Amino acid sequence: MRIKKKAPKPSAKRPPLYFLGYRGTRPMSEEVALWYDQAYGGPLRIVHEEQSPDSWQVSHGPWSAHVVIPLPSTPTVGLMDQLAWEHDQVGAVAPAVMPPREMPDTVLFAARLARGLTLLTQGTAYDIATQHYLNPSDWQDRGLEAFWAEDHVVIAQDDQARPDVVWYYSLGLSKFGLDELETFLPRGTSDRTARELLVQSIREIIRIGQSPKVGASVDLPLLSQRITIANHRTAAPGGRMLGFRELQCS
Repeated sequence: MRIKKKAPKPSAKRPPLYFLGYRGTRPMSEEVALWYDQAYGGPLRIVHEEQSPDSWQVSHGPWSAHVVIPLPSTPTVGLMDQLAWEHDQVGAVAPAVMPPREMPDTVLFAARLARGLTLLTQGTAYDIATQHYLNPSDWQDRGLEAFWAEDHVVIAQDDQARPDVVWYYSLGLSKFGLDELETFLPRGTSDRTARELLVQSIREIIRIGQSPKVGASVDLPLLSQRITIANHRTAAPGGRMLGFRELQCS
């Protein structure tokens, strides 16, 4: 992965990537740092914001994120009902503000923090972009240098969206500041074929670091195919409005 010489300042205004539900007391920042250093080599640095001990600026080398644990009770009243879990406390992990090409490192760092907090609290993380819940045993544990797009982006499908076709689409590219990808394939098309097309497209778009314009083409060397961006629109699968770029094989 790319390494930046100077880390950007984390921003409390950046939308969170994960909500963290738990019971009891939160882990101490020293406990989080010890776990992280043992799991990933560290050193993890945690700075408590002045007059706000629940708000942490967290960094490891050039990577940085913002953690609030627990969140204030007033904004979380409706959130707890929406998430439909039994935890009585909730925290959040948000990434630093970075250019899209640098987001893979920051997304990976935020995921590691969310994993650590999930393990230490024996709670549940909610991945906002993919709309998935992650219990302690659900996390993929990979080495410090490993980034797999499939750990952060999922592929969903809907066979009711349009007649005679199946809607395949990604959830999670928004973490990287990118539009989601979608394609509409005739019923009977191999599910594996559709997913391979999206997986390879997701990897390439993350590598490029920007969403291609309508009409632009992108080569997928592993599939010996070229895709073209045929359309741009917004849709709200799961109730969250997102931008989508439609793929067609050239």
